[in-house]
Amino acid sequence: MKYIRKQYYILKARLQEPRRFMQVLAGPRQVGKSTLVGQLLQDITIPYSIEVADAVDPKDGDWIRRVWEGARTSMTILGEKERLLVIDEIQKIDNWSEVVKREWDEDTRKQINLKVILLGSSRLLLKKGLTESLAGRFELIRLGHWSFQEMHDAFGVTLDEYIYFGGYPGSAHMIRDEKRWRKYIKDSLVAPSIEKDVLMTSNIYKPALMKQLFELGCGYSAEILSLTKLMGQLQDAGNVTTLASYLEILDQCGLLTGLQKYAHDEARKRGSIPKYQVYNNALLTAYKGRSFFTDRTDPKIWGRWVESAVGTHLLSIAEELDYQVYYWRETAKSKASKDKEVDFIIVNDGEITAIEVKSGRRGMNSGLPAFVEDFHPKKSFVVGPGGVSLEDFLKCDIESLLK
Repeated sequence: MKYIRKQYYILKARLQEPRRFMQVLAGPRQVGKSTLVGQLLQDITIPYSIEVADAVDPKDGDWIRRVWEGARTSMTILGEKERLLVIDEIQKIDNWSEVVKREWDEDTRKQINLKVILLGSSRLLLKKGLTESLAGRFELIRLGHWSFQEMHDAFGVTLDEYIYFGGYPGSAHMIRDEKRWRKYIKDSLVAPSIEKDVLMTSNIYKPALMKQLFELGCGYSAEILSLTKLMGQLQDAGNVTTLASYLEILDQCGLLTGLQKYAHDEARKRGSIPKYQVYNNALLTAYKGRSFFTDRTDPKIWGRWVESAVGTHLLSIAEELDYQVYYWRETAKSKASKDKEVDFIIVNDGEITAIEVKSGRRGMNSGLPAFVEDFHPKKSFVVGPGGVSLEDFLKCDIESLLK
């Protein structure tokens, strides 16, 4: 079936406007960037040229110029008033942003109506090129991991299936064959993401350590664990500073993050023990899951999978809406009492929302009332029994929730 994501309509509307900015479509691998543009090209009347930089020598910066000149020549030969140039995987070319800036500015000076869409799967490298060279020349459209609502509407995925198998559209038809699904996630999604989007675009001095950190970190999604303790499980020893920098890179690539503990001052946030959180639950269960049936019938394990799924929903548009996601925990003052914890804290324009996830893993603790008393959030609520239903929350529009 042909499923249209909302970013399609944004991109289509912008292409119908006069040429002002390049459109940059950015997001992790296998979320449908190329598919979305392909749908768009079928539906528009503007003539177009489309090129993919995947197999191009990274040092061949002139490739972009040749592609650009080819589009201009086509316009001249065919007498076109406008044309669209699409370049996929643009970040593969060294110093791509400098070449793009030069060609775009030349078209602007000469009033050549060549509109441009750039696609990239490495948020890290795209960000670097866009901010360094192309300031004021582009609009960024973020294409994130698929939500439960999208997976349900497009493929009929149930709530439990979404919690376990996550939101990769390309693997939706494989969920009845779990071995095949798990192999696809590891070989076709994770391996290229790490090898091409992370190792090729960042100064990673210990690639094996990065891969181990990713796999272990995914397995700890929705858990709080110090980098020092995590380091004890890694074969390729590094130091805490190296691990922290690698975790930051994985975050910028939309794979895995370490949520900071919420506090009033920035120093305490930055020095806190991270709570690991995948951007897509498939990354958790592909490495840590046993089987869908086994995990679904284990209340403790399923509770963590549910909490992680809530985290993926909160992270999905955090950058786009410019809000921050934290957790909160207050260590027990005695062995007789328990730690107080709140699963997710959202900070949006200085306003705080506290969210506790309740499931078979555990009932309510005293964390939410304690947090409300100490920090006076604008909103605080439970996701699960006795609060907002899990299905309703995973289908909700976060933007309207935060208003």
